Amino acid sequence: MNKLMETILHRRAIRRFAERQIEEAALSQILEAGLYAPSAGGRQGPIFAVCQDREVNERLGKIKRANSRPRMASGENYVSREQPSIADDPDLKNAFYDAPTVVTLFAPKNFLFSGEDCAAAAENMMLAADSLGVGSCYIGQGWTAFADPYGQEILKKWGVRADYYAVMQLLLGYPREGDPHPAPKPRREGRILRF
Repeated sequence: MNKLMETILHRRAIRRFAERQIEEAALSQILEAGLYAPSAGGRQGPIFAVCQDREVNERLGKIKRANSRPRMASGENYVSREQPSIADDPDLKNAFYDAPTVVTLFAPKNFLFSGEDCAAAAENMMLAADSLGVGSCYIGQGWTAFADPYGQEILKKWGVRADYYAVMQLLLGYPREGDPHPAPKPRREGRILRF
């Protein structure tokens, strides 16, 4: 099996991070992978706001959590038993799970494929992160982190254009020491139709 397939099969969402910041060389490679993601029409619309300020990330993560309304898990309907999400555990107050690096992907408000372009960039970055030993977690509905005066102030401070919106966040950090790598779930049958 080639290295890319090994990385694809190994990558999992990580929601428990070590406190130490990821190394700059690893971060640069991860961001470069995002820059080389496919985009509709080759427009390269998404921009990546990289925040490594623990205070800002914690506050935006709490704002996002307060503005998120996930359907809470129950019985066999859950996101993860190994590393609970905010939908699984109401006691989690930071939607960014204390990740040391949070990349918010912004895209043009008026472009039909903004969400898809950001998702492609995020997947490239998650695969690059895994190949470098960095954990990642994709968090949708990025705009909810900026849905109060503090969030709006941060957007101005970061210089995010008014015609762009936060599509999602990508959390990055080294997996917490001692936590086992999440096990893959069995693949569901019947998802490939061949004719």
